[in-house]
Parts: sequence; C-alpha cells; structure tokens
Amino acid sequence: MSREQLHTSRLVVIVGPTASGKTELSIRLAEECGGEIVNADSMQVYRGMDIGTAKPTPEQRQRVPHHLIDIVTPDMNFTAADFRREAARVIADIGQRGKHVFVVGGTGLYIKALLQGLAESPGGDEAYREELQLLAREMGNTELLRQLALVDPETAQRLHPNDQVRIIRALEVYRQSGRPLSSFRDAHGFAGTYYQSLKIGLRVDRDELYRRIEQRVDRMVAAGLVDEVRGLLAAGYGPGLKSMRSIGYKEMCAFLAGTYGLEEAVRLIKRDSRRYAKRQLTWFSRENEIYWLEYPDNFATICKYVIEFLA
Repeated sequence: MSREQLHTSRLVVIVGPTASGKTELSIRLAEECGGEIVNADSMQVYRGMDIGTAKPTPEQRQRVPHHLIDIVTPDMNFTAADFRREAARVIADIGQRGKHVFVVGGTGLYIKALLQGLAESPGGDEAYREELQLLAREMGNTELLRQLALVDPETAQRLHPNDQVRIIRALEVYRQSGRPLSSFRDAHGFAGTYYQSLKIGLRVDRDELYRRIEQRVDRMVAAGLVDEVRGLLAAGYGPGLKSMRSIGYKEMCAFLAGTYGLEEAVRLIKRDSRRYAKRQLTWFSRENEIYWLEYPDNFATICKYVIEFLA
C-alpha cells in the first residue's frame, strides 16, 4: 500500500497512561461508530499473559472485535517494526470491510511507528548484547547508561536506567555503525504522516490515577496473577525474557523465587506502575496534536469529535 493510499485511512487513536480508562472508552466509541479496535499495548500481544497486562475481558472482546492481542508467544521479541507491519495489515482489512479503526494503547513508540514510520538502523549483535547483559548483571544498568552517555548523550538523556532493552539497543547501534542512534532518528525526522488521525488523550487527576493503579494491581492479584506467572515459568518462559521482565511479571518471578514476600511484590508492582504512568505522560506530553479530555465526564464531547472526524 502506497503512502497516498494510506492517507485515505482515518484512525481514531486513544492514548493515555495505564488505568486511565482507554479500554472502556474505545469499546463505547467503536460500538457507537461501527468500529474495530487495534491494540497498541506492547504487552497485550503476548499469549498467556492476560491478568498482568489487563487485557480486555472475553465479554468486552465479544462486544467489539479486537486485533493484535494474543498474537505471539512470550519468548518472541516483538518490536515496534513488527507492530507497524501487523497493524498496517489489519487496518487495511478493517477499512476494506467498511469499518472504522480505533487504535488503542499506551505504548507511545508503537503509535509513533504506525503514524510516522521508523528510522532505519543497523541490525542486532547477539554476542555483544549478551556481553552487555552480563555487564548489567555485574555492575547494574547505570553502568550501561554511563557508557551510552559517552557515545550518544542525546539518547542516554532520554532513557531511564531501568530501560535495559533500549540502552543495550543504542549501544549495539553505535558498535555496529559508529554512529549514535540519535543520528538515525534525526535523519529520519519522523516527519511523514502515514494516516490521518484524531488523537484523544485521557486526562486523569494524578491522585485519582494512582488510586486506580493500586486498585487494579489488587484486582490482578485477586484474579490469580501469581498462578499466571507460575504457569508461564512452568511452560519454560524464564524470568530473563523481555516479556517476563515487564511490570507485574518480574516482581512475581522474584516472589516465586523467594527473593521477597508477596506483600513486597505487590508494593513494587504498584510503585513501578505509578512510575510507568509518569513516563507515559511524559512521552505523550511532547505531542501537541492530542486532545486531552476527562472520561467519562466528557464522553459526549469525545463522541462528537470522533463522529465529525470520521465523517
């Protein structure tokens, strides 16, 4: 599909931090407008990881068709480029069937990749990656970030020390090319637009958001998060996998390994979820095309914007 053809596709994009109400809003809008939902959450693509990723329930998925949920196993390295390719495929199919497309999720890089494309950069170096992972185990992620700051200070400034995957990727790029990852990003510019989009961001008072996050974590634990993680480990999905290092899963892996008790694991999940929400808000705050609105208070206004855009 050419860029000219893609420009005819209109996407309603629902973004916001974790626990802000994206799922419920998107389902109501899709029901109202005759639409289908394309998942843009980097964890909901994994099969068997249901409770800890807060996937839409079976009942919710019966109300509106959902795409790009449960499409890969937890040991697969699903990237933003993979998401962009798969999302383009399902968006084309939805459009050909005369339905509207609602892209929903909190993974900002996925949404950016879909709407603006991805910068070309060198492939990976598995041996060097393993060397860096060993260094992180011995000296911590802060040492990796320190090394990255020496060769690519711009990228290092953008990354949190806990974001080991992206720190290692940036170091790999420099090792392979002799150029910082930021230079590939700058050359691309992310200036192109592949779809017409209306971006709705869900604004929630911070205290209220944190309350929702803590309640959600409690519900996950009550729903069987420990057993879900135990089952994944028993199926051979080890704690070193990218998917198993995500919030909720890494803490429960540590609990099951006897590193700390359940109460501490839950406390850490809540803390890390709050921190993740802050990072999401920081990412989306850089975009000036998002209409930030409270939900459900402003559902009528949101619905009006969406109907006018799709018309």
